[in-house]
Amino acid sequence: MNRDGHREAPVITGIGAVTPLAGNAPDSWSGLVAGQSGVTAIESFDASDLPVRIAGEVHDLDAEVQLGHKRARRTARFSQLAVVAAREAVADAGLDPRAESRRTGVIVNAAVAGWPETERNQRLLLERGPREVSPYFVPSTILNMAACEVAIDLGVHGPVTASALACASGTAALLEARRLIAGGEADVVVAGGTDGGISRSIMAGLALMGPLSERNDAPAQASRPFDADRDGFVFGEGAVIFVVESAAHARARGAAAYGELAGGALTSDAFHMSAPEPTGEHAARAISLALRSAGVDGSELDYICAHGTATRANDAAETRAIRIALGAAADRVPASSPKSMVGHLIGAAGALSAMVCLLAIRDGVLPPTINLHTADPRCDLDYVPLHARPAEVRVAAAQAFGFGGQNCVVIVRAPENGIPARRTPTEVQ
Repeated sequence: MNRDGHREAPVITGIGAVTPLAGNAPDSWSGLVAGQSGVTAIESFDASDLPVRIAGEVHDLDAEVQLGHKRARRTARFSQLAVVAAREAVADAGLDPRAESRRTGVIVNAAVAGWPETERNQRLLLERGPREVSPYFVPSTILNMAACEVAIDLGVHGPVTASALACASGTAALLEARRLIAGGEADVVVAGGTDGGISRSIMAGLALMGPLSERNDAPAQASRPFDADRDGFVFGEGAVIFVVESAAHARARGAAAYGELAGGALTSDAFHMSAPEPTGEHAARAISLALRSAGVDGSELDYICAHGTATRANDAAETRAIRIALGAAADRVPASSPKSMVGHLIGAAGALSAMVCLLAIRDGVLPPTINLHTADPRCDLDYVPLHARPAEVRVAAAQAFGFGGQNCVVIVRAPENGIPARRTPTEVQ
């Protein structure tokens, strides 16, 4: 309990990331603050006959080197990304998970999970026959396998789970980690989101469905959240993983924290399989409930890492939701979208937004929404256009709204209760 007699919020002591900008969290963050784009022409397969030929691909993953030949052959890409990010998060936290393996859990959520491996094995089955299908195809592609591979890699025996909330999967993992710690089932949870779904069938299906940007000749300018000229999101891949600890556990081992996992909430639009509910009412309720669970008023919010996909419907609905939830404070609170630089990491998208919030707290800087040259009149908030901005951030919201109407918002704030704050690398030197 804290000095006010309330249960202490868990804290986040480690971050790991593999993104289209870099193979680790510090370099990914530096790229985001610099306004760099990781969106490129697709290189992992021949996309020349597809209507959309760009994506946010991860180029800094060498599974053979990082995981070894045998393990690389047996694991799907979404699991490989998660394992690499989890290793970084644990090292960043200075944690030895094996030392208390029974009190350490893992939650790694995903959405499209092992779809590329499914596509590849289906092709082998049809073209070469059943004996060419990988014997590891089925277990490697199921949704829980990224979490299980992380648990195997770290050698932990606490609760291990995974769920899919489409684009809200990464933020939902943090909410579940908070619940496991609050319920006494774990002292530490390695939690986050991952996805590695870039494939011919995914790209073809989404292109025909209509939500993807078709700026094939200008990949870096393709993702344009809140811009009047936006034409859709850019599909991406990556993983962002955190070490979440009870405050007591972090204090006992003298750990510094990026921030507290102060609160969060889930709601449902119950409206459409892919389109957001246009009034923003239910997304707004997720924001309001998240703030309430954190004991924070909307006027105390310093920053929002927006979902900001760059589809016409989502960006307008999200703007309405923020206005409903925050009222007059909406005009004061800046928000920005990292998807303008890395595309939409699907299952990892919400976790990336949480990372942005935590590092904004640490460094006092807001990454920009690049490619935002002319704001859509329906998107009339401060979306930090084009360039990063210094700002004091103590309370921030990570927003994620997924296909099927899944709304998830997480609130993080600067650490308190005797737990020191993580400092920027330049301050540590």
